[in-house]
Amino acid sequence: MLTMHAYRTHTCAQLRAADVGQEVRISGWIHRTREHANVLFVDLRDHYGITQVVIETSSDLFPIVDNAGPESVITVTGKVSARSAETLNPKLDTGEIEVFPSAVVVQSQAAKLPLPVFGDNEYPEEIRLRNRFLDLRREKVHKNIMLRSSVIASLRRRMIDQGFTEFQTPILTASSPEGARDYLVPSRVHPGKFYALPQAPQMFKQLLMVAGFDKYFQIAPCFRDEDARADRSPGEFYQLDFEMSYVTQDDVFAAIEPVLHGVFEEFADWEGMGRTVSALPFKRIPYKESMAKYGNDKPDLRNPLLITDVSEFFKGSGFGRFASIVEGGDVVRAVAAPNTHEKSRKFFDDMNSWAQSEGFPGLGYATQKDGVFGGPIANNHGQDGMKAIADAMGLGPNDGIFFAAGKEAQAAKLAGLARTRAAEQLDLIDKKRFEFCWIVDFPMFEYDEDAKKVDFSHNPFSMPQGEMEALQTKDPLDILAYQYDIVCNGIELSSGAIRNHRPEIMYKAFEIAGYTQDDVDTNFAGMINAFKFGAPPHGGSAPGVDRIVMLLADEPNIREVIVFPMTQKAEDLMMQAPSFVSEKQLKELNIRLAPQVAADLAKKGTDGIVDPAAG
Repeated sequence: MLTMHAYRTHTCAQLRAADVGQEVRISGWIHRTREHANVLFVDLRDHYGITQVVIETSSDLFPIVDNAGPESVITVTGKVSARSAETLNPKLDTGEIEVFPSAVVVQSQAAKLPLPVFGDNEYPEEIRLRNRFLDLRREKVHKNIMLRSSVIASLRRRMIDQGFTEFQTPILTASSPEGARDYLVPSRVHPGKFYALPQAPQMFKQLLMVAGFDKYFQIAPCFRDEDARADRSPGEFYQLDFEMSYVTQDDVFAAIEPVLHGVFEEFADWEGMGRTVSALPFKRIPYKESMAKYGNDKPDLRNPLLITDVSEFFKGSGFGRFASIVEGGDVVRAVAAPNTHEKSRKFFDDMNSWAQSEGFPGLGYATQKDGVFGGPIANNHGQDGMKAIADAMGLGPNDGIFFAAGKEAQAAKLAGLARTRAAEQLDLIDKKRFEFCWIVDFPMFEYDEDAKKVDFSHNPFSMPQGEMEALQTKDPLDILAYQYDIVCNGIELSSGAIRNHRPEIMYKAFEIAGYTQDDVDTNFAGMINAFKFGAPPHGGSAPGVDRIVMLLADEPNIREVIVFPMTQKAEDLMMQAPSFVSEKQLKELNIRLAPQVAADLAKKGTDGIVDPAAG
């Protein structure tokens, strides 16, 4: 007779009707128990699925399992039996069978749970993250993490199929003066000096192109000391980083579009969601057009509403407030509110209150029913004036209007937010679509009102359109760059660019932004020196892996698709990081805490922190 494996002959998802009569061994967690008619039904769960185990309450095995409790790990040896027709469970892969045990071994007994694994109830973030190992056992989160693994495998496979080669770039590197705050790592062997964790492998991937590797990619960890958002994890994140040599912007788009389109199509029906993906090639929208039509540079194209500039209609208008705004050189932008004739005044007033809660003076509006306009703006501007605006916007007789007025940037921002808010309130966004687009033709420079100078608006290492001639002959604020963002459903997946690979153009671009050649040589020595020894034209991008998975999993918060996420305050509650370190460790790194910090910690009696003057 063959010896059984110590823990399992099958997983908890494997047994089927064909296995009836077999002696088997399965192991897993006690997911839940139900006692009925002198029988204990146990759902035994492992990574793969659930098998029902049936124990009579008169059996010697009953107290073993009953006393073990939820989430205890047990091994069950027994015979597979067919379920009766009325007890079949089509929701389970193993729903045709159940196991009657002849032996049960408790491998690990679980203490009282801080949060149950069975069920779909929501729990506070602090409890979930402090006990993430339990949270990860819950079905939805477990599936999200498995989706993440599958998405990364798909991305990797598709990049290799496109001819890209995977390389790993350094984690300990030099601090960069550009971008977000660095995470710094003190050097023990070089007192007073610090490494930085990479905000992105930007310089290294460009140096790989200079080194002659034609197509690079990496599922790259990136580290930025910045605040959390729903779509941004604090501390660290992952991106599909890639770079290509001898390419134009069109070549970059042609390389990455099939990868993203393929991955989204592959997982569009995940969990039966049945979603569609926008066709190739993805739509391209110039930055200026995006700001005008959508109020931002990451438009959600599932939203049918567009922004219209209606400034001209208010010149000399009876509505004095808008008239004075326009005559003062500012603008009025409008967003439709389709089929709101049955909405009460409260709907429009609530939108105005929402705008004020976002820090704006307010959001103007006009109602419309059967072609008759209402509200203060309409009363002052007149029916004919309102009809002219409605005709220009292509509105129907029952469509209201929201107005955002003021300086162009603020009006565009408010109109963009109102476009999204109105579409959400009116249920206009099709949740069954993934709509991709490229935002292109970003401005190379912008005017910094605080510093009273021209500065880079996006990526200082991008190639300006027109190259050196444009830098020498154009107004800096009119120069466009070969910079691009890829956006899906209103979420920016990545920024990218055709790089500035020529030192003389780089020096000139930085000069316009107020930096000397010495500044460039000092701050970007590795890259600028490499470019002096023959650099190919190159470009790339880096779509965010976390955001891709968040979209595919249909999760509103990026935390739900990261295995061990931090809190919004960048704390790991489970591992208790960041943590204090001992005086000995600080001495080894030639670091002394600021006197007030050390004194405060000493008062709290923090382990390892002693006399603030020590060290």
